Formats: sequence, structure tokens, C-alpha cells
Amino acid sequence: MVQAKVETFIARWQGQEGGQERANYQMFLTELCDLLEVPRPDAASAIHDHNDYVFERVVKETARDGTSSLKRIDLYKRDCFVLEAKQSRLSGEKKLADAGQTGANAQQQDAAPRGKRASANRSWDVLMMNARAQGENYVRLLPASHEPPPFVLVCDVGHAIEVYANFRRDGKAYDQFPDRRSFRIYLEDLADEAVRARLRAIWLDPISLDPSRNAAKVTREIATRIAKVSQALEKSGYPTEEVAMFLMRMLFTMFAEDVDLLPQDSFKDLLKDCAANPEIFPGMMEDLWKAMDEGGFTATIRHKVKKFNGEFFKNRRALKLAKEEIEELAAAARHDWRDVEPAIFGTFLEQALDPQDRRKLGAHYTPRAYVERLVIATVIDPLRAEWDSARSTADRQKAEGKPEAAIKTVQAFHDKLCETKVLDPACGTGNFLYVSLELMKRLEGDVLEALVNLGGQEGLALESHTVDPHQFLGLEVNPRAAAIAELVLWIGHLQWHYRNRGIAPSEPILKAFRNIQTMDAVLKWDGYPMPKVEEGREIYPNPRRPDWPKADYIVGNPPFVGKGEPMRAALGDAKLKALWQAHKHMNESADFVMYWWDRAAEILLKPKSGLKRFGFVTTNSISQMFNRRVMEPHLNAKKPLSLTMAIADHPWTKVTRDSAAVRIAMTVAQAGKHDGRLLEVTAEEAVETDSPVILFEEKLGRINADLTVGVDVTTTSELLANFGISGNGVMIAGGGFLIQSEEAKALGLGLVPGLEQYIRDYRNGRDLTARSRMLKVIDLYGLEVNEVRLRFPHVYQHLLSKVKPERDRNSDRNFRERWWIFGRPRTELRPALAGLKRYIATVETTKHRVFQFLDASILPDHMVVAIAADAGHTLGVLSSRFHVAWALRTGGWLGMGNDPRYSKSRCFDPFPFPDATDAQKAAIGAIAEELDAHRKRVLAAHEHLTLTGLYNVLERLKAGAKPDELNDKERRIFDDGLVLILDELHEKLDVAVADAYGWPVDLGEEEVLARLVALNKERAKEEKRGHVRWLRPDYQIPRFGSDKEKEEQLEADLGEAILAAVSGPKPSFPTDERDQTPAVLHQLMEADGLLDAEAIASAFKQGRKCLNSVNAVLASLFRMGLVSSSDGKHFAFRRAA
Repeated sequence: MVQAKVETFIARWQGQEGGQERANYQMFLTELCDLLEVPRPDAASAIHDHNDYVFERVVKETARDGTSSLKRIDLYKRDCFVLEAKQSRLSGEKKLADAGQTGANAQQQDAAPRGKRASANRSWDVLMMNARAQGENYVRLLPASHEPPPFVLVCDVGHAIEVYANFRRDGKAYDQFPDRRSFRIYLEDLADEAVRARLRAIWLDPISLDPSRNAAKVTREIATRIAKVSQALEKSGYPTEEVAMFLMRMLFTMFAEDVDLLPQDSFKDLLKDCAANPEIFPGMMEDLWKAMDEGGFTATIRHKVKKFNGEFFKNRRALKLAKEEIEELAAAARHDWRDVEPAIFGTFLEQALDPQDRRKLGAHYTPRAYVERLVIATVIDPLRAEWDSARSTADRQKAEGKPEAAIKTVQAFHDKLCETKVLDPACGTGNFLYVSLELMKRLEGDVLEALVNLGGQEGLALESHTVDPHQFLGLEVNPRAAAIAELVLWIGHLQWHYRNRGIAPSEPILKAFRNIQTMDAVLKWDGYPMPKVEEGREIYPNPRRPDWPKADYIVGNPPFVGKGEPMRAALGDAKLKALWQAHKHMNESADFVMYWWDRAAEILLKPKSGLKRFGFVTTNSISQMFNRRVMEPHLNAKKPLSLTMAIADHPWTKVTRDSAAVRIAMTVAQAGKHDGRLLEVTAEEAVETDSPVILFEEKLGRINADLTVGVDVTTTSELLANFGISGNGVMIAGGGFLIQSEEAKALGLGLVPGLEQYIRDYRNGRDLTARSRMLKVIDLYGLEVNEVRLRFPHVYQHLLSKVKPERDRNSDRNFRERWWIFGRPRTELRPALAGLKRYIATVETTKHRVFQFLDASILPDHMVVAIAADAGHTLGVLSSRFHVAWALRTGGWLGMGNDPRYSKSRCFDPFPFPDATDAQKAAIGAIAEELDAHRKRVLAAHEHLTLTGLYNVLERLKAGAKPDELNDKERRIFDDGLVLILDELHEKLDVAVADAYGWPVDLGEEEVLARLVALNKERAKEEKRGHVRWLRPDYQIPRFGSDKEKEEQLEADLGEAILAAVSGPKPSFPTDERDQTPAVLHQLMEADGLLDAEAIASAFKQGRKCLNSVNAVLASLFRMGLVSSSDGKHFAFRRAA
């Protein structure tokens, strides 16, 4: 019954003559829905917001000049697919109206007969490629509330459906699905139930087709079994490294069987026999591996074996196993190794083989989608841009009757692709390299498809010249991880070959490329890898930076060690000093990961460097000051680099109950001045699963060193006006300093004269944002140890027992010798606080940027920033939206909660306070005093209230929530905290501060920042001439000012020299057709609006002489969907999704 229905459908639509796409595609797809037993599309509504499954779904495209036009998606199903339908022109049919022929280059193309598995004619191919580009562009045009669907379908009515997928849900780089052999579903293929089931899933449950969902589960199960065997072998006394290499040989043998490189079930049967008789296991395995190394017959499995060669089977020693361990290996072998995900297999295997990591097996790894995000931006995007240019050139050459030239153009790109080198200088177990390999293989599939369609010979190219593991280079300090990386690359490569070719590669199967080097990427010394030992101490003579292999792209995830003490703990004192000596230009407060970033940037900017881009995962503190100092010299150089993609805050490792949520940043750099894409995470879904979905908002523009687009606040400078009156609180470095009130009394507080000066109230960030613990602290700053013992013996003994033992173990000599004093007593801040009855404080890293007055008797913790000012108007300006916006942009973000961080040097010191009149200061001060008193009053009256809670509710109200929409907890906070009054006071404060600046109160955030940056530069110029607007002149001028400043102020020069732009000579139009396409594309990309052929030609020396070539390039670019045009004469570059 079902089969008859399928055959009727195929017969009805196959070989249909005539009829335009618009006339037939809806009928064809409606009947296809019936065949697949999925719902038909809904009737479209005039209100497009609810058109989630309709034909002709309207989307709006905005051009670069601001004009917009309506486009129509042929068939759209929300969260499932975008479908673009095209109908091939059959023999005798007229040229299609939308084939994209333009100007003098439009000409009739010869049509070839269509048929299953036959090469399509050029016109059909261009239509399908154009439809694919159009479909991917429609993804970009979907409403912001619609996630990019996982599929783009291209339908040639009555002939074929091409399937492209992207399960990252970022709307970019849709690839052939499930592979190159099967992505094109011909009409006849619908007779296969498996094919219909795949299409049905695309309609009903597309995410179920995501290979990573099952692959991660299978990979984890295999790794769990390997971990058991590894543990048993170690208990038997075998060295860890020998166990690891033995098990890797076992795993590769399992894989080889499942991709038909060994006879079917031969290895499974061998393990079954060995489980019954464990004594034969070592001999049998060594005999099999000898045959795999050399090729030839082996009695072990009674078959001739292909020659594998490579490095895996040179050492053939098999370890003795008990029956239970062999059965574990047999169970692992029964899994389908074609489903193993190499991108995470290496991580799991490393965890399984490492005794320290085994306990967290499968709980702590990086989902493939996250790795892909960086690899695509770093490696694939530029390669695809080159391919777009090459295929457009080939299309033009084909249209002009030069088919051989077209083939050579595609072959030249393929040659270049096969020589492209990718380096991961901290490759670990190879997941970045494997993902780069697979994505380049996918691109190669597109290239070879085009080559076949142009009449080229794919087979010869594939056997002798293809993307393979030799192009993927790694540096890794851990030998076991390096070996796993090589295994992962070969498994991934052979998986791809099996899926897309269906036959075994030529022998030898493996090749010893030695592309993964075991070495330290950032430090080398005489005698490396062993340190020299002198007088029992390690030394690293002549420390220097090692050379990196030459590569076209660098991508990876350098180790997250941090800085300071974590870095010292990981490397040791001697090695850390050697690192600093080898990288003398690096600031010692930079994170360890930034040493990789700096080295890659240096290579990128070298004259005649072959490196095109680099991309790294770093800690999300990359935008903090000390890490920014690594980037800024490269970004601001005379010949700079630019960030072409950045994500300031992104989840990284999979989140489970047993693993912390690691947050990272991604940056991609390219030489020259370029705009970039800044991605800001808007939603994180299913991060605890193997298939997380991260949604972004994209901003285009020049990306600044603090990973922002727009106003560059990193160009501001510290102002003398704010100098010397702010800083972090004390770092105690010893838990024994903190005591409860009862302990303070026991130590003599209230009884011993003078002790009240040295036992003080203490507040950390949590005390201020939540509820105070009411702790006290022993602060003996200014006293010598003998004086403490004589005056306060009970305090002395308390610290002697509670603090000194801890300090004695500290690596800092000063900490050890002055053990009764705080680690960081803040000698520079104390004089500024002296004599004040109160000061302003804010928590360094917190969700809401709140400033408040603290009594001078309170000593602040090091995570509290203290500002030694007691004026109400200073608190008011700091609490206004103007300073809060500034602080959020300049301070950056930090921590698992991605909370904003307040940096004294970046947020406070450069901030230009308004030059307010006395009346304006009084108005601001009065509101600020009321605001501070209001918060303190409600917090004192209601124990359940906290500052964080108050501002959480205020944030909800400002986001549009009504009081009645608050939940019970929020409503209680709203009522008890009088949150509407809090809101009103902040609004009044913003008005008063805006008046002091002389600005409108409703300025947008970017405009506020732009004005503050300009004001900072103006004030900096004033200060150079001696005019300083001291924030607290009575304290600052006697210490930091000059006599001249006390007497006069210099008039500010507000003007800035305007540099006249000097335009260079016009470039020549290239003579090589392959260079002409990117030359025309460059003009379109740089244009602010539409350009015609004459305007583009006029940009070159040859002028109208190159007009015909420009027209030809434009025609091809339009046919390929790379540019848009409404009239066939004026063109705009179509930005990628």
C-alpha cells in the first residue's frame, strides 16, 4: 500500500516538462507532505509573526543604505527548516526568469538531460547553488525571536532535494547532510523507507538527527569500559604510558573493523575466543598487529590484512588480561565505532587513561558545537570566502565558453585547500584539529561536487591529492595526549572516507606524518626537556621561545592556568621566572593563556607572514586590564591586526552536578584594519546535555580591546583629578585575623586600653550585597611584633597559633617575615581614609553596580573598592546611570556568574566627573544622601532584604514587569523594600547628574559613553597643561599637586587637529580572472550603498577599459547568490548570515 503510493508519487512528478517554479513547487511539496505523513503547511496570515509553517513566508532584508525590501521563503517551518525551491530547465524550455543573467553577459545556456546520479548541466547547478545561498541568507533574515533552524533544504521540483544541516543553531555554514554521498535525495530515492524517515524527521523532530546526541553517549560508554581495563592493568603493575599505548592500539583495531578495514566481525570473534582462553590473548594480538603493520595473511583471523603501517603498530606488545577485562574490551568492540565522535573521544580517552582524571570521566568536556564555533570563524569562514570567489570565477568562465579554464580555477582552489596547514599549539587530545579536518573535508566535498559538474575528474584528485591529517599540526607537552591526538585525527579521517567514499583508501592505510610534536609551545631552554639541577634546585638555562611550525591558520584552547599564585603552583618558581625571561615584553600579571595569544599575534604581523588568521579560547578575563595590555600593542600598531570575531563570555565545558560551569572568551584575529562580528550570548539552552544550544545577538563594527563594538573606552587615560583616593581593601592572607565579637571580647576588646584601634569591624562583598556576618578583624598595621606582644599578649598568642603557621608556609618572603600584618595592608589607601567619618564603597565583582557609604570604623576586604570621599555629590555621580554605564563597559565581566567587575584603574581613575556648580553639587548630594539612607533604613527594618534582592526587583520593573506580575518572594521585597521609592530616587539622581554635565537625561548608552570618552580626553589635555579638577583638593593638592596649580588654572584647548585624509593612487584591475572576482567583491564590500559596473570600473586605473570584465564578474556573483540586485544594474554585497 505504502510502496504503491510512493511509486505513484514518483511517476507523477518524474520527468515533468514545462511549468515554472511558482506554478508547481507548492503542489509538489504539499503532495510530498502527504507521502511523508506529515502535516501540510498552514494558511499564511497577514500578520507574519505567527507564520511558523507556511509557504511564501515574508522576511525583511535591510540594505546597507538603510532601505528595506520584502523577501519570501518558499517554505518555512519554524525550528525545522528553510526550504528554497527551484525547477531545472528541461530540454527545449526557455531560460528561467530568475536565473540571474545580467547585462551583456546574459546568454542562453545549453541544457543537458536530467536524470538520477547524472551530472547536472551548468544552468541547473547554478540555480541550485544560488538557491542554497538564498536559503542560507533567509536564515539570517528571520525574526530575532526565531532560532536559526537546523536545516536548509533546496528543492529541484520533481527531481531532487538537497539537504544541508547546522546543529549549532548559529545560522552559519550549513553543510551537506548526512554526507556527500547522501545529501542529495533524488526522486527515486523516496522508495527507500530510510530516506522517507529522514525527511519525516526533518519535518517533525529535526534535532533527533543531530549525530552528536547519540555519538556522545556511545563515546562515553566506550570510554567507561576502557577506564575499567586501564585501572586493572595499572593495578597489575604495568606503567601508565605502556597501558595507554596498548589500549590505543586496541581501540584503533575496533574502529578498523567497523569501517571495513578488517573483515566484518573478525576482531569481535577473536576477542570472544580470547575471553574463553585468556592465555592466548597476547600472542594473538601481537600476530594480528604484525600483519596490520606489514600487510599480509594472519592465521589469527584467517584473513589477509591490509597494510596499515604508520606508527601505531611498530610496538606490538600486548599486555596480559584477565577474562573480565577482555570481556570489557569485547563489549566496547560491539559498539558501532562509526558513531564515535572524535571531537570528544580524545578527551574521554585521556580521562579514562589518566588515574587522576578517571573520576570525572565524561563529566568535564567541551561540546563539539563550541569547538566548531571558533574553528569556523578562524579557518572555515576565510576559506569559504575564497571558495565563493573561485566558484564565481569558474561560473563566469563557463558562461563565456571557457570550460577548461573553469575546471582549472576549481582545481587550483582544491590544490590550495589540500596544502592549507592548521596549527593548534596546545592541541591536547586533538579536538580542534579534528574539527578543522572534518569541516575542511566538508568544504572539499563542495569543491569536488563543483569539479564533477564542470566535467573534471574527481577520482584522480582524491586518490593522489586530498585533505588529510598531514595538514593538521599540533604542539602538546603531554606525550600521551599527543599520541591520542594523532589517533583521533586518523579515526576522524577514515570515518569521513568511509562515509563519503564507501571504499577503503589505498595502502598503506596510515602514514607517519609526525604532525603532532611533543613539546612546550611557550618555553624552551638548553637541555630541553629536562631542567638542569644545581645545588638541589632546578634551573632553566638560556630560556627562550620555541619556534612554531608554519601554518596558514592557528586555532586552539591553550591551558587555563590563570596568573599569579595558580601560575606559580602549576609551573614552579624557577620555571615561571624562566617563562618571564623568555617573554620579557609580557607583563607578569597576564594570564598564562595570553602567552599563546601574544606569540600568534607576533607571527601574524611579521612581514610576509603566511599566517592568515588565528583564533583562541581564553579565560573570559581577557578583557581585563592586564590581559588587554597584551592585545592593545597589536591592535594599535602602525600595521595592526583586527579582531574579526569575538565572544566576551561563553560557556565552555559541559555542565553537570560534578563539574563547574567554566566561562570563556573567543577571539579571532586577522592582520590589517577590519570590522568584526561581536557575538553576545542571549540564551543558553540545554547546557547540561550533549547538545547545548547557545543563542547570540550580533554586532558589527571595529572590535575594541575590551571586546566591545562602538565607543572604544580603552583609549581613555587615568586622570590626576581622581588620583590617590581609591583602591581595593585589605588582603588579610590568614583566616586567624577574622574573629567573632565574642572572641574579640575574650582577647581584651573593651578591657585593654587602645585595643579598640586595632580590632575593627570588617566587611567583604557578601556582607555588603547580602547580610553582614558582623565579623571583626585584628588589624595591627603600624605595630612591630614586640610591641604587639607587650601591649596585647592575648592577641599575640592568638595570631601566633592561628596565623603564623599558615604564613610560614607562604612562598612570599614578606608574608613570612611580617606574619602579624595583613598580606596587603594597603599603605597607599590608609592615609586617604584617615580623618574621614565615612567613605564610599562598592563590591569589586557583583551583579548590580551599587555604591554606598560605609562608616570609617569599618575595614574593607580586598574584594571591596573603597573611594576615600565623603561628599554626597560624589556618591550621587557614582550611583548615576552615567557612571554605571561607564563602569559596566570599562570594567568588564568576570566569574561563573558573568558579573560586572569594578576596576579602580579602569573604572574610577579615568572617569571624568562633571564640573558641577555648588548648587548642582547640593542637589545631587541631597538625593544621594536620601538614596543611601533609604536603602539602609529598609535593610535594617527587614532581615530578609538584601541589596542584591532590592536591585533584582528593580531590574525586573525596569524591564517592563508590573508589580502584580512579581512572584511572592519578589512582591515581598517590593513591598518591604519600598522599591518604587528606590526607582524614583535613581531617576531623580540621573536628572540631577545629567544637568551637571549639561546633557539630556535620556541619552542612549553609546552616546553617553562617547561623550564621557571625549570628556576624558579633554580633561587629560587640561591636566597636561597643569589644570587639574581635583575631586578632593584638600587632600590631593598638598600631596600630588604643584604650587602653580593652587594659584591658577589653565584654559582648556578643546579643539583637536583634524588630519586630512590623503587618498592613494587607484589600484590596477587584475589581469588574472581568478583575481578579478575578489577585486570586484572588495569594492562592493567597502561601499556604503549600491554600485553599478561603471562605478566599480572607475575605481581602477584602467577605468572603462575593464568594464566588460567587471560586468562578467557581477553577472557571475549575482547568479551565485553572493550579491543582491533589484534591477540587474546596481549591486550590493550580500553579507553572510
